[in-house]
Amino acid sequence: IFLLILYSSVSFSEKIIEGKAIIIDGDTIHVDKNKIRLHGIDAPEIEQTCKIEDKIWNCGIESSTNLKKLIGKKNIKCEVNDIDRYKRYVAECYVNKININQYMVRQGWAIAYRYYSILYIEDEEMAKKHKLGIWEGEFVEPYLFRKNNK
Repeated sequence: IFLLILYSSVSFSEKIIEGKAIIIDGDTIHVDKNKIRLHGIDAPEIEQTCKIEDKIWNCGIESSTNLKKLIGKKNIKCEVNDIDRYKRYVAECYVNKININQYMVRQGWAIAYRYYSILYIEDEEMAKKHKLGIWEGEFVEPYLFRKNNK
């Protein structure tokens, strides 16, 4: 059993997916037929809104738009480290040498998903300090938004 677990984790860490990405939302992409969830981050859902003072804005669309701007039509490279319960690959992805997961958190378009990883907490703190992206105003954490809108 131990060897089976070890082998399956090794095979995930060695799986590389490369190609052009289709952006689904701020933390989910498709490369060819591969559905990929960006590891360690949680971005607002497409239909999610946020608030700056009394103004409501669609932060979910804005998060997705910023991911599209970063990637554009460039090839990306994803290093798979897991498969989630929805059968999506969970991966760290790169465009050129930019870590897409880290970029989304550092720019304030996603939060560090502490339930699964502690990788991007410092990046989140930086975005929060500088009031970038969703940190400019008020928002419901994406996982709570999903839970409350089932």
